[in-house]
Amino acid sequence: MSTKIKNPDTSTQPDAAGLPERVVDRLAGLLPADELQDALKGLEGDQITGPGGLLTQLAGRVIETALESELTDHLGYPPGQAPPGGAGNHRNGSTPKTVQTELGPVAVNTPRDRAGTFDPQLVGKRQTRLAGLDEKILGLYAGGMSVRDIESHLQDLYGVQVGRDTISRVTDAVLEDVQAWRTRPLERVYPIAYFDALMVKVREDRSVQNRACYLAIGVSVEGEREVLGIWWQESEGAKFWLAVLNDLHNRGVQDVLVCCVDGLNGFPEAIEAVFPKAWVQSCIVHQIRGSMRFVAYQDRKRVAGDLKPIYRAVNVETAEDALQDFEEKWGEKYPMIAESWRARWENITPFLAFPADLRKAVYTTNSIENLNRQIRKAIKTRGHFPDEQAATKLIYLAIQRAESKWQQAFNWTAALRGLKIHFGDRLPN
Repeated sequence: MSTKIKNPDTSTQPDAAGLPERVVDRLAGLLPADELQDALKGLEGDQITGPGGLLTQLAGRVIETALESELTDHLGYPPGQAPPGGAGNHRNGSTPKTVQTELGPVAVNTPRDRAGTFDPQLVGKRQTRLAGLDEKILGLYAGGMSVRDIESHLQDLYGVQVGRDTISRVTDAVLEDVQAWRTRPLERVYPIAYFDALMVKVREDRSVQNRACYLAIGVSVEGEREVLGIWWQESEGAKFWLAVLNDLHNRGVQDVLVCCVDGLNGFPEAIEAVFPKAWVQSCIVHQIRGSMRFVAYQDRKRVAGDLKPIYRAVNVETAEDALQDFEEKWGEKYPMIAESWRARWENITPFLAFPADLRKAVYTTNSIENLNRQIRKAIKTRGHFPDEQAATKLIYLAIQRAESKWQQAFNWTAALRGLKIHFGDRLPN
């Protein structure tokens, strides 16, 4: 704060915002409601919420009080008293600085000690922003706003001038978290895991290339979902999925009961190589979409209806009969549909052995596709990224934002019961 506000002899003088200092002093004492109303009489809106107004001055007082408390703890004695024993380190005035906050710029006097050993924690020696503002920057960045947009937004909304270099440094600091997150130890067993990849445009060698961003979601024994990592490759393929699975194994995953995939050729074999006991479930929604690509518009409704008895069958035998019926009806016109189902039959039908609540959890990769949609929403304004690191940073923040809103998407207690029946001791108690 300014020395004028700190000086009791000038408490009746208005400050730069037109506020008498007595108002700030009285409100800082947490006045009762009637006294608060009396103190606010005659003040205009800008004098309360505008730049340098009441709220920012009160924020400055609160910060200064907290810093004085930190210095008292550091020195070991309160203001106005001599150091223990009459000698030793003592207070040595203060240094003015302006801190950027969500309320706008706040003037603060940071107390000093004679020995120069005081290192304030609330607002560090070279810190010019409160943590809340950094979190706001990261939130806006995770939402897909560019550095230029964030700069303009903070200026318009809070009257805070935060340069683009500063914003970039705030977001770049996330990279350390990303590295720790991508190498963190994982659970020993995941009852269910979902795997998928999305394409992201990244500049490389003076041209923009599509790169595959590999993602995996694991469902823990407690039914909590978590993204297990981010991996990059030129394109999606079973060979690189093998590397992803090996990375999960090296980070502590010993078993996955059910792996839900999108039907990529060679993927089941890659899973079997790392987790030989895992059941591989191809996404039924992907299989239906792939089938409907061949169907003429006037037949789509009837074909879709005739496919339902296959994936809604009570067991594998009934599903086989339904597929035979479908082939007899549509095989001559659309032979490729039944052929596609038969080619993937081993990985299409595992979920039919499960009860209804567990089927809902494993028959589709919707969980990871929903995550992909949220990531695409965050990156769509970018067009492309200057490098893979920039893409990783934004995708990580989008994942953290998505995970904070996740809830159990199905009846996990019933699903867990079905898993225990089928997998026994492989499912930890």
